[in-house]
Amino acid sequence: MFTERTSVGLDVHARSVAAAAIDGATGELFQTKLTPAHDHIGSWLKELPGPVAVAYEAGPTGFGLYRHLRAAGIRCEVVAPSKLQKPAGDRVKTDAKDAVHLARLLRLDEITPVAIPTVDQEAARDLVRAREDCRGDLMAARHRLSKLLLRHGIVYYGGNAWTTKHDQWLRTDALPQLTTHSTRLAFDSGYETVLATKARRDRLDAAIEELAADSEFTPVVRRLGCLRGIGTLTGFALAVEIGDWHRFTGNTIGSFVGLVPTEHSSGGTRSQGSITKTGNGHARRLLVEAAWHHRPRYTIGATMRARWDLAPAAARARGDKGNRRLHQRWVKFIDRRKPNTTADVAIARELAGWCWSLAAMND
Repeated sequence: MFTERTSVGLDVHARSVAAAAIDGATGELFQTKLTPAHDHIGSWLKELPGPVAVAYEAGPTGFGLYRHLRAAGIRCEVVAPSKLQKPAGDRVKTDAKDAVHLARLLRLDEITPVAIPTVDQEAARDLVRAREDCRGDLMAARHRLSKLLLRHGIVYYGGNAWTTKHDQWLRTDALPQLTTHSTRLAFDSGYETVLATKARRDRLDAAIEELAADSEFTPVVRRLGCLRGIGTLTGFALAVEIGDWHRFTGNTIGSFVGLVPTEHSSGGTRSQGSITKTGNGHARRLLVEAAWHHRPRYTIGATMRARWDLAPAAARARGDKGNRRLHQRWVKFIDRRKPNTTADVAIARELAGWCWSLAAMND
């Protein structure tokens, strides 16, 4: 139940903050415009009839305001924007109205707060997302270079692309086939971008592996590594993106990463569609990619044994059971002639549950 006297809604932007406060004792509404400076917001809150509770939507401004208010002894909630209840017929949106709406929902306890990471967790998450952005940049740079060659009829047939052999082919065979000076300059620019981006990705990989070996996430990463397809980078990314695994169950973790089907059921009919794709998209992509590793026949190789040596015995047994189960699921989908993409998403949803069971396990 809401126990504070005054409920405050803040519509926070980079350069301005719309504030609204409702006094529960008198019903009086206070509204003002503030600067994003934490001290300015805190001084205005102190002028209100106390005690005070504050709510603002999660967004690009981060959690600095939340931490500042908590340190000052003020209850603050960061609200999930997608879970806010809004009238269907409301077609007028302003910052002031949004602040009042937040204050009213806070007083009614009709908000869904997000999980707030610690400073160290947020820093690790920033590192993981920087690596994810670098992965996308590298893919785009490689595509641009390969399509430049394709426009000139130059195609690589020597096996997989972007290997050491392919890199040598780019420098010794592909480049001499470009006849004009301008095209060669374009090739040099694209090739240099690929090399620089790859070097940046490798530096981030090394930093993540170093942090994964000695941090608060190390036990979770080692337990997750008992599953196929989840190495150090993937396990660390899942650990920092999910954060507190204990707020989920094996059934609800799939919903958080958007791997459950959409549904529209009414009366006696039930209709399910594609997956919702809500929640954490980075974690969803990692799980979908990891699910493909469970398609081949399950064998315990040197890489898996090396990861198992770092994990507790209970985690090794749980991981082995999960690997066998997920491969058998793949076999059943193949026997039923299910499309590979459909089967992979279903395996990824179940893989999320196995990851939860390992992450929530006590050492």
